[in-house]
Amino acid sequence: MVSIYNSIMPVVQRLAESGWLPESFKYAFVFNSLVAALVLGPVLGGIGTLVVTKRLAFFSQAIGNAALTGVAIGIILGEPYTSPYVSLFSFCIIFGMAMVFTKNRTKMTTDTLIAVFLCISLAIGACILLYVTAKVNVHVLDNVLFGSILTVNELDLNVLFVISFICIFCGLGFYNRMVLSSFNPNLARVRGIKVIFLEYLFILMVTIITVASVKIIGAILVEALLVIPAASARNLSRSMRGFFFYSATFSTLSCVIGIVIPMELEIPVPSGGAIILVAAFFFAVTTAIRRLRRAYPALGKI
Repeated sequence: MVSIYNSIMPVVQRLAESGWLPESFKYAFVFNSLVAALVLGPVLGGIGTLVVTKRLAFFSQAIGNAALTGVAIGIILGEPYTSPYVSLFSFCIIFGMAMVFTKNRTKMTTDTLIAVFLCISLAIGACILLYVTAKVNVHVLDNVLFGSILTVNELDLNVLFVISFICIFCGLGFYNRMVLSSFNPNLARVRGIKVIFLEYLFILMVTIITVASVKIIGAILVEALLVIPAASARNLSRSMRGFFFYSATFSTLSCVIGIVIPMELEIPVPSGGAIILVAAFFFAVTTAIRRLRRAYPALGKI
């Protein structure tokens, strides 16, 4: 993957210098961000369909906040503040697995449990945040919260490639069983599907792809890219296949457009915010299309 990356980048830079591509593409950090967007978009879009189906929209928000706490812990333990991946992944995975473990052994509803763990994570983060900001520039935390294309490097891309491969491999292998266990867990159990195992696996997938997305989209906004493209896709889709395809498409386009437009127009906005605004635009358009289809049934055949 690294060799492919290194062979493609000079070609893109030459096309940008000759005018065939936007001039900003000649910069390595822009190319890094676009590669991340093209990898991240389809994965988040595909996983987002299951997040919406399972009604776990706020779980990704909880993981995003846990990621901020994980970064703070990593800084305290002496990890590089630009990539504290050991503490980041460790804390978030423990956080997600603990939540599922508690859910399966209590009668609490999912939303209540997510709220409890979210508050715990925020409390831990608040307790150590003051110490962390005294050690590093506070703007580093802004990049974690809202994302920044300027901070994406080859290490981040390598982590993203590995995590995306794991999610794609698991997703393609278990997607249909995950969908069935979401709609009808009892029927899934009758058919011999290991519902509890799939639940842990899915939470693990959401957790690791959320953590891998923090530098591009930001800890606060990563939930939106899991949910909004899937919600837009639901406005248009008539089948699970269409649902998946539209969601992946909207997510990828949101990532690419949200990175390119601010660069070309020289608008100083966080990449995460721009990406989510583009996703929100797609949601508004697809919502309008859905309303038109209901008002004029003949349009539903188009």
